[in-house]
Amino acid sequence: MTSKKKPTVYITRKLPDVVETRMRELFDAELNIDDTPRSQPELVAAVKRVDVLVPTVTDRIDAALIEQAGPQLKLIAAFSNGVDNIDVDTAARKGITVTNTPNVLTEDTADMTMALILAVPRRLAEGAQVLTDRKGEWAGWSPTWMLGRRIAGKRIGIVGMGRIGTAVARRAKAFGLSIHYHNRHRVKRETEEMLEATYWDSLDQMLARVDIVSVNCPSTPATYHLLSARRLALMRPDSYIVNTARGDVIDETAMIKCLREGKIAGAGLDVFENEPAINPKLIRLAGEGKVVLLPHMSSATLEGRIDMGEKVVINIRTFFDGHRPPDRVLPGRD
Repeated sequence: MTSKKKPTVYITRKLPDVVETRMRELFDAELNIDDTPRSQPELVAAVKRVDVLVPTVTDRIDAALIEQAGPQLKLIAAFSNGVDNIDVDTAARKGITVTNTPNVLTEDTADMTMALILAVPRRLAEGAQVLTDRKGEWAGWSPTWMLGRRIAGKRIGIVGMGRIGTAVARRAKAFGLSIHYHNRHRVKRETEEMLEATYWDSLDQMLARVDIVSVNCPSTPATYHLLSARRLALMRPDSYIVNTARGDVIDETAMIKCLREGKIAGAGLDVFENEPAINPKLIRLAGEGKVVLLPHMSSATLEGRIDMGEKVVINIRTFFDGHRPPDRVLPGRD
């Protein structure tokens, strides 16, 4: 009896060893050992010959690429939660299923969001730089030096009260913050009661009344520049903004202008509108202690990456066993 042919799987980036080993055991998997980002021509060549593409959030899987896929490509099993880099509608028209890896990065991302919520008002990065980059400047403790702002008793406004936003709210409540949120749909009453959360159907009104804004919504056409120049201008001059979602949710140019002019007190950013390129003006603001910048690492834990890999494996195996994969992404999502 002949064994069933293993599906050919093309993995665009280096994954944790345990994940890659499992991929090689189960599939005819082509790895990216040196982690060099794949070029668009390399991706085109891959989709013309393999059964499964496993891209990451940095790969552009647009309509032009998908249209060049061969008839054998049946699954795009994204190693990511967000799929804003994949043209899901075009894939569906070509008969290609798209899956993602939801629900495994919630706690890691919420942890980093809370870290930035603490770091910006309390000037953590700026204080650390005094000891490492400006040696000799610190003369010892002083009652008026490096004063930040207290977290307890402040209001946080969460933009996007999904799984991550709710996890951020749980952490923020433990630190004594008052929870406010804006979402497309109001969360369940028991969730609101547990968090003692106030719902705002008007984002504009919420922005004008909170001390810290946490961006936790996905990147979609509807959320592109959701925090526009007009909305950023509604924020108070002593307020802060934290973004661990997607860079294009905020009009970055407008935010930089607000920070420069003192219309917003500070920002903590893990994502950027044109990443991996970082606006030089943000680098200068970081040097002045007005922003804390991180290199898109809010979900970067070993446990989280392994969990993502396990989801990718399950989605591929389920699909080729003839069943609907558990994390299928449906077309037409806004």
